[in-house]
Amino acid sequence: MWLMDKRGLRVTVLLTSFLMVLGTGLRCIPVSDLMLRRRLIHGGQMLNGLAGPTVMNAAPFLSTTWFSADERATATAIASMLSYLGGACAFLVGPLVVPAPNGTSPLLAAESNRAHIKDRIETVLYAEFGVVCLIFSATLAYFPPRPPLPPSVAAASQRLSYPRSFCRLLSNLRFLMIALAYAIPLGVFAGWSGVLDLILTPVHVSQVDAGWIGFWSIVGGCVVGIAMARFADFIRGMLKLILLLLFSGATLSSTWFTLTCLNSITHLPLTTVTLYASCILLGVFLNSSVPIFFELFVETVYPVPEGITCGVVTFLSNMFMGVLLFFLTFYHTELSWFNWCLPGSCLLSLLLILCFRESYDRLYLDVVVSV
Repeated sequence: MWLMDKRGLRVTVLLTSFLMVLGTGLRCIPVSDLMLRRRLIHGGQMLNGLAGPTVMNAAPFLSTTWFSADERATATAIASMLSYLGGACAFLVGPLVVPAPNGTSPLLAAESNRAHIKDRIETVLYAEFGVVCLIFSATLAYFPPRPPLPPSVAAASQRLSYPRSFCRLLSNLRFLMIALAYAIPLGVFAGWSGVLDLILTPVHVSQVDAGWIGFWSIVGGCVVGIAMARFADFIRGMLKLILLLLFSGATLSSTWFTLTCLNSITHLPLTTVTLYASCILLGVFLNSSVPIFFELFVETVYPVPEGITCGVVTFLSNMFMGVLLFFLTFYHTELSWFNWCLPGSCLLSLLLILCFRESYDRLYLDVVVSV
């Protein structure tokens, strides 16, 4: 994030895509030593993780650098939601290309089936390496750091230094409040959706169905997120209201899903339709809130650089996700507690957003100075 704020998008995106090339390449090296192969895979995943901050946080910086004030929210939504579409494809590629060992059962597969699964996994790894190499080549050929002229006053204005930015972020209670409102539910949801097939196995849902549920929840979130951002560009100053509506829906949807999974106690109908509906609605409401949050972060702490602002909140989100997955390694036999984390985190976020006092410092600068 420091590199992006200091040297611009081109250098940062080139480094990011190069790290992804190295990471995906290490996972494809054919070695017979299993310990060495495991280390190569872990090293590749580490390099891929180092590339993550640009993918997750560059959207507000991109929209500020290239787009005017009445286009920024839409640009942020498109740039941030496209990476989520990649995650949606992962929900499909895994179950459709790599077969489950034994349906939804955790039993080990036969030796021949295990070899078939290994070949399919390697096919996915080689395909990902090819796609990443193509992206790196395209970035190397043409990726300008900025437009010839700044599109707005905010794009041309001076930002705070990094030491002052950190002090301002950590001392701003309003920013910390809205940062937690983003990080807690989005971190919990990221960890929960990553093991969605395990969550749904006790209710006899296959990994293919779990993949389709994850796919449609992300696609729906992308569509709704871009639509909400476009609405925010037309009617400015409505980011808090949009978030309140989205998290009210997320709280209701997550509660519906959790109670449905406890149908032996609640007697709610447990069908494929109810599971699809509750999970997809939850994904739509939470995923579509990401670009709205990003725009609100930047508006709240302006003139703190966009990179460091979004980097801090993404770090917090990943931290909550990591803590949740850490507990999952110890409490993995019964996962109802994991489901209850969803409505609890959404409700907490809703209360934080209600208490948050919004401000639009960057938008005010663009509108007043331009006039």
